[in-house]
Amino acid sequence: MNKKRVSVKKKYAIHGFFISIATTIAEPATILPLMVSFFGGSHLLIGFFSSLIKGGAILVQLFAAFYAQSYPRMMPYLYRVFAARFFAWFGIGFVIFFFGEKHPNIALASIGVGLFIFSFAAGFGAVYFNEIVAKVFTNKNRGKAIANRQFFMGLGSIISGGIAGWIMSIYEAPHSFGVLYMFSAVLMLLGIYAFATIEEPVKEQVSQKEEKFRHFLKNSFVTLRQDERLRDQILVYLISYTYLLSLPFIILDVKEQIELSGLIIGGLITAQMVGGMISNILWGYLSSNRYIIHTGFALHITALAILLFNKSEESYFLVFFLIGAAMDGLRLAFSNMILIIAPEHKRPVYIALQSNLTSIGLFFPILGALVVDNFGYQTLYSFTIVTLSIGFLFSLKLK
Repeated sequence: MNKKRVSVKKKYAIHGFFISIATTIAEPATILPLMVSFFGGSHLLIGFFSSLIKGGAILVQLFAAFYAQSYPRMMPYLYRVFAARFFAWFGIGFVIFFFGEKHPNIALASIGVGLFIFSFAAGFGAVYFNEIVAKVFTNKNRGKAIANRQFFMGLGSIISGGIAGWIMSIYEAPHSFGVLYMFSAVLMLLGIYAFATIEEPVKEQVSQKEEKFRHFLKNSFVTLRQDERLRDQILVYLISYTYLLSLPFIILDVKEQIELSGLIIGGLITAQMVGGMISNILWGYLSSNRYIIHTGFALHITALAILLFNKSEESYFLVFFLIGAAMDGLRLAFSNMILIIAPEHKRPVYIALQSNLTSIGLFFPILGALVVDNFGYQTLYSFTIVTLSIGFLFSLKLK
């Protein structure tokens, strides 16, 4: 049994490692804003595309949970999600490489459509994926497994930063962007294969699917109204996403302060991912998800405070390091907490409620674009610090 558990843990980590290498190419803090800006996209479009990376999932998670609550096994449905995400990601690179130079509008459209499909498929995948994770790990060892996975995701992202810097130094834009997406899509397949070979246990306790989706929605929000812990957790998680008000625009601010080379861009990506990777060593040993959440808020606030008062090249590397640590900590804590508080037969519903309602926060970059266009970067950072501080205070009430 232990040998089998170790094998699952390794496959879970390997999946995260290769998926991280792939998706870091569209990191909202670095490559994506530069790419959209290259093709003539505005701040508002950058904010919109940054939201699309995960925001498309908001449309389907509750619908996915409606069906998933009665499934004894999730893996067959997850295979379809994996296929859709691979072709969407590879398609972005293909269109950019062959059409981006002469047809920038087509390139921008391909980025938008591809990111939407990638994210839309993830809306189904998040429910199936987390249900499998809940089944193959116990509450006792799941936190360490997630931390271990995120450690290797950080390692993969560091490698991705090096790959991105290397490719961008060899190929001229926009061909460099196309190569990044196509190459990373191939690496994505390795991670998909690792997770797809996990032996999923059959779920013993399943819920009877309601006759109509509207009945499911009604029952879901009854659950939300009755479970105070779930409501408080969703509220704090949503506020934690306000760091996205500033994140896509930091790299554009940096571009105005210093000369950005492919090497520096790769270095900033690496700094962010090193922050995430190193922090997971700490997250894996902290006894309380609440402590991790408090620390995550504090790190985000500190990073933005540095941007207000220091514009040196060294400070930017520190900012991205702290942001990486905060992002991984908050993601780990909330991912684990929802699986702990959810009853087994209602787990898909709890996962979908948290993911769906907090996904509103994935559209905060659009609001951030409006703020930066009208008031500038300093006001944007100050506003984000205020919202994160409110989130920190609310997090003190979590049980």
